[in-house]
Amino acid sequence: MFISPAYAQAAAGGSTQDTLLGLLPLVLMFVVLYFVMIRPQMKRQKEHKAMVEALAKGDEVVTAGGLLGKVSRIGESYIGVELADGVEVQMQRSAVIQVLPKGSIKAV
Repeated sequence: MFISPAYAQAAAGGSTQDTLLGLLPLVLMFVVLYFVMIRPQMKRQKEHKAMVEALAKGDEVVTAGGLLGKVSRIGESYIGVELADGVEVQMQRSAVIQVLPKGSIKAV
């Protein structure tokens, strides 16, 4: 009497154009993410790998721990770094973060 009958309405059919427009922001975010974050990181990794492979005996290096030293021995995955006269440590090649120009490390 007071309640009117409720009729189910047919759901509007989603067009493919609406679907593509809905996915467009997601695709644009991925493209921006690739060019801003992923691509530069891959470039840095490639440069670091080339630097580590090119290490030679006598190179002056900075390690990930902040130590400065001269490469004294080179192995396949480990290197020996001379920190001072008679003080040598063995570390992974990947721990080298920078190769310094010759003569950068001066004895104190």
